[in-house]
Amino acid sequence: MLLKRTIRNTIPQRTTATEGAAAPRAVAAPAGTPGRSLSPGRFPLMLVAIVALVTVTGFPAMGGSEPEAQPLTLYSGRGESLVEPVLEDFQAETGIEVEVRYGGTSELAVLLQEEGSASPADLFWAQDAGALGALANEGRLAELPAELTDPLPEIFHSTTNRRLATSGRARVLAYSPDRVSDDELAESVLDLVEADPYAGRVGWAPTNGSFQAFVTALRTAHGEDVAFEWVSAMQENGAEAYRNNTALVEALGAGEIDFALVNHYYLLRFRDDDPDYPVEQVFFDDGDVGNLVNVAGAGITTHSERREEALEFLRYLLSAEAQTYFTQEVFEYPTVEGIEPHPQLVQLDGLLAASPDLDLDLLEDLDGTLQLLREAGAL
Repeated sequence: MLLKRTIRNTIPQRTTATEGAAAPRAVAAPAGTPGRSLSPGRFPLMLVAIVALVTVTGFPAMGGSEPEAQPLTLYSGRGESLVEPVLEDFQAETGIEVEVRYGGTSELAVLLQEEGSASPADLFWAQDAGALGALANEGRLAELPAELTDPLPEIFHSTTNRRLATSGRARVLAYSPDRVSDDELAESVLDLVEADPYAGRVGWAPTNGSFQAFVTALRTAHGEDVAFEWVSAMQENGAEAYRNNTALVEALGAGEIDFALVNHYYLLRFRDDDPDYPVEQVFFDDGDVGNLVNVAGAGITTHSERREEALEFLRYLLSAEAQTYFTQEVFEYPTVEGIEPHPQLVQLDGLLAASPDLDLDLLEDLDGTLQLLREAGAL
């Protein structure tokens, strides 16, 4: 069962697909030479030779057998420790084999663009909606049936209907309750540029993909100028750069910083090991872009020849078992109504209220965000 799995941090790696067996070819019976007949004495010798040839080459002696079904090929921007328990249960339940190539979401999205219709991928499971939106807008992902997408809450819908939201992740303000008073909690992420009380006390991770998705949302919601000014002002206000969300939560616990911009589930992972870990987290005011709710999601490539099996995999990702695993073990928000979120997560109505009104499919311009961060000196 998925709920009995343990999530481990692993280095993304590629699982190389094995080549499927070539379809068997029928062997034609030897034709007699015109004007000559096969004598009774020679026929058994030739039959023996044919049988020997079939044995050596692997061709069937009588008729052809059906080729074995090829496995689904999944490109996964999600980590192996999260994905493997899902695949094991899916394969056990359906009998459909899945081979995986792991990598960064952006890296795999670029690879799919470069490979085009020659890509072996049937499915792409991405860490965020932006990469899926870029591929959908280029026609690389197939449209999905309404039976899959319509039942999801509006916040998880795609305007292109070419990606399926599998779980949700919210941006939050994490802080030290020992060093931060309630009146110091910012109402908006834009307020963090103020010298009092935030100068030298805030941590961020400019090289991290989830932070870059947030900056893309900031550009979309408030425009290029506001985004550039905010990034520049954060640096002038002494924002401390860390490599990722985990390092930020560690720095909060160690007293290096007092505030941090992170995804919600990292603190829950720390609390899973230490329920008394000295960090809290909150949303900004309802609708603030700092509360961006992004999704991990999956889509089917337009060139896939195994669409029905790929759809079966997407259906499994929405099953009660998989959705419960995502929220109870991975600490993400379920995308299917009726699945109870982890006790430390807000209910769906609270998440909907906090989230900004943004089309996640528009968060595809990572190149523009990287350029802005470089020009502002954050990278």
